[in-house]
Amino acid sequence: MASDMEGVKYEEEFILNSRGLKLFTCRWLPKNTTPKALIFICHGYAMECSITMNSTAIRLAKAGFALYGIDYEGHGKSAGLAGYVKSFDDVVDDCTNHFTNICESKENKGKMRYLLGESMGGAVALLVHRKRPEFWDGAVLVAPMCKIADELRPSPFVISALTKLCKFIPTWKIIPTNDIIDVAFKVPEIREQIRENPYCYKGRPRLQTGYELLRVSSDLEQRLEEITLPFLVLHGEDDKVTDKSVSKQLHNVASSQDKTLKMYPNMWHGLLYGETPDNIEIVFSDIISWLENRSAFGNSRLEGELKRGNDDLSK
Repeated sequence: MASDMEGVKYEEEFILNSRGLKLFTCRWLPKNTTPKALIFICHGYAMECSITMNSTAIRLAKAGFALYGIDYEGHGKSAGLAGYVKSFDDVVDDCTNHFTNICESKENKGKMRYLLGESMGGAVALLVHRKRPEFWDGAVLVAPMCKIADELRPSPFVISALTKLCKFIPTWKIIPTNDIIDVAFKVPEIREQIRENPYCYKGRPRLQTGYELLRVSSDLEQRLEEITLPFLVLHGEDDKVTDKSVSKQLHNVASSQDKTLKMYPNMWHGLLYGETPDNIEIVFSDIISWLENRSAFGNSRLEGELKRGNDDLSK
């Protein structure tokens, strides 16, 4: 995941969320040029932004976009018990509040705004959209967690037993699963880099975390028709972490008028940085093309915002 920062300005900042927890945030901005649009990163389960998503952010910043990331509570450099998601609603609220503040700052008025969600982050992005359906101009969903693949999903009996235990030992790491790193990332060197990253969580999923992931993915799967924003969904045909059939279902049943599905033969779960260099080039070519085609022309939300700004100036 080595990367060249030339032409990109990188900054970090800690913020306090509504529950008084310190959360790590970061941004990658193109130097000496006005960003084409704003992109907000929602990282995957057990991952973080500043290292694992760095190569992704730099690629997109070099293409002229401004990237903003946040480590969820219990993830990366943010406060909280490592790998513990007490409430997915809290994660969505933290992202919504931070991203909205950036969008509504004076320097970002009049810019298109997109969500970029990978795996669990895809679920976060969809829920951020559902919270304010008219606010976002689009989303790039990379192997989104609308359903956990059967290979990683415990049996119904185990799920029932663990759900009951959640009330008593929510933080215990006893959910039986395969090693996600081994099945998510094709390139062995990337697997080692993730294992060596001190900010990535490597233990078994905690009980409450597993419950929340199952709850949210099941809810999304049942309510895909509520998705209305333009989106690009990308999924590897050989993904064993999230269910590719539900990405196809999302594309088929979402109410969005502008929706694109890209399926990649012989690719795994980690499309953004876990594939071979040639495959990563294919994926980013599709992402950048999709973003540029939409950010160049604006939309009715942006036109309305600019009109209101001009009306205010003329008063």
